Amino acid sequence: MRTIAVLNQKGGVGKTTTVVNIAAALAGVGLKVIVIDLDPQAHLTIHLGLEPEKIESGSYGVLTRSAQLEEEISLTRPNLWLLPANIHLVGAETELVSVVGRETILREAIKSVEDKFDYLIIDCPPSLGLLTLNALAAADEVLIPLQPHFLALQGFGKLLQTIELVNKRINPKLKVRWVLLCMFDSRASLPSEVKADIEQFLNNARGTGCAWSQARILPVYIRRNIKLAEAPSYGKTIFEYEQNCHGAEDYAKVAELIHAKLQPEPQPEPRSIVTDESTVPPPIEIKSTPQSDSQPPLSNSTQTIPAGRETNPPESQ
Repeated sequence: MRTIAVLNQKGGVGKTTTVVNIAAALAGVGLKVIVIDLDPQAHLTIHLGLEPEKIESGSYGVLTRSAQLEEEISLTRPNLWLLPANIHLVGAETELVSVVGRETILREAIKSVEDKFDYLIIDCPPSLGLLTLNALAAADEVLIPLQPHFLALQGFGKLLQTIELVNKRINPKLKVRWVLLCMFDSRASLPSEVKADIEQFLNNARGTGCAWSQARILPVYIRRNIKLAEAPSYGKTIFEYEQNCHGAEDYAKVAELIHAKLQPEPQPEPRSIVTDESTVPPPIEIKSTPQSDSQPPLSNSTQTIPAGRETNPPESQ
């Protein structure tokens, strides 16, 4: 079973939409998929047509009451199971503060279903707290949805640092595999500039041995599409709501690439890296927006993503 955490501590970048529609696409070709809602807002639960108020236990019970995962999941579509969430999940971090091994509760819980499903995809909350740590401890792969705007880059470095710490201390198998650009507007220049900067940063990480050294930007981006915004209000996936729209086409291609386990480019020999965590510089340095017409060059000695200047805002929101 492949376990994927869909993670970005910034809200509104398309995490839940990505989880729902990748899972639906995989289930649609006959693969058995579990999706786990770890967000107290329960957007994944709502998106799949369930009412959080009627959930008695769900992911909250698995984390705080040792409920069995197999007993808490429900079949929502053919081949697609959901571990739902409700507002009670907001208190889980407080309740678990004194529990030994609280970061690995979910990892232990999913062991009972590893041989029964093909995929487990986790919708993480927009934070880097205990719920997210549980997801990272349980996952082998990380998918980062990212809106290609300046503000979306602000927390990217902190996110990668958190993943690196979990990789070193809790889950050595954890790797960032993909960055997925969502709400991409090809009519504006800024998204392309941000994409180029991220690609340069990821290329600079090749061979360093860090948790994102094999990460790639998926060659398919999610175009702006109003149908993707409308589908959750009907409790439907994009394939159920409008299977011929751009959103359905894009997510079908993304699911195909993930299932094919898109491999990174050949890696060079590992370079020597600093092992003292206290001296490791932040993965990304976000600089202030340049006032001149040209972008400052990327440094050869540091892994830096300069902040793009939003000269051409998207024509549609």
